[in-house]
Amino acid sequence: MSYASIMVAVDDGLHAAQRVRLAADVAHRLGTRLVGAAACQPDYPRGYGETAVPMGTAIEEIRQVALATLGDFEQVFREAASRCDRVEWRSDLDHPVRFLEQQARAADLVVVGRYAKNEGASLGAAVDLGDALMRLGRPVLVVPPGVERVEAKQVVIGWKNTPQTRRAVSDAMPLLRRAEAVQVVRVTEDEDQAEIEDVARYLALHDVKATPRRIAPSGWTAAAALQRAAVEADADLIVTGAYGYSRLREWFFGGVTRDLLAEASVCSLMSH
Repeated sequence: MSYASIMVAVDDGLHAAQRVRLAADVAHRLGTRLVGAAACQPDYPRGYGETAVPMGTAIEEIRQVALATLGDFEQVFREAASRCDRVEWRSDLDHPVRFLEQQARAADLVVVGRYAKNEGASLGAAVDLGDALMRLGRPVLVVPPGVERVEAKQVVIGWKNTPQTRRAVSDAMPLLRRAEAVQVVRVTEDEDQAEIEDVARYLALHDVKATPRRIAPSGWTAAAALQRAAVEADADLIVTGAYGYSRLREWFFGGVTRDLLAEASVCSLMSH
């Protein structure tokens, strides 16, 4: 498997240009097409359906403002993606996640950003990470705010024997093959390493230099343990499954996906 097309979500947030530059750098190194995608919902007045005739002019003005906003997004994308030879732009007046879901048919990997508290992305244009992971049907590369490059020379796989994690490992293969070292990390009290050793041998069949590593829980959450493992390995990419439990359960009780989305300082490639 290889990536032929990478898509990046664009908005008016503080770190949008950095996210595009990261996606453009990955696309340039892998020789792929880069597609910028953005959508926003016009800020129509409430109940406009009943007042559409008398407010027709005002509604058209609001629509034109939204279209101009998308034009600004495109400018951000094209300037930040200037190093790519093959770029494409797609935008529409729509819900941002719904539009991204539709356009993901043309991508092998979708790059989205985790928003900083001061991100400032417009509500009608911001992409909800949880919704994107659940709905896109593509691997999602989540970029923390302020991160502008992912080398993926050192990679940590957060292993749990679930369909989501197995899918994530397969989806990440183009990056794993190029990595200098990959750690297959399992956070567990079980001292048996047979499972992660098996995964490491499987990856070796795909020319991935992987080693197994078991981490015993010691007061850390699984997500925190993975982040610590990434720091110790000097890794800037974590690969893991997304939402092995339902989003509702993770919202109530916590989980690796929720914690990584909220706290990770390095990029995470996730598949659901």
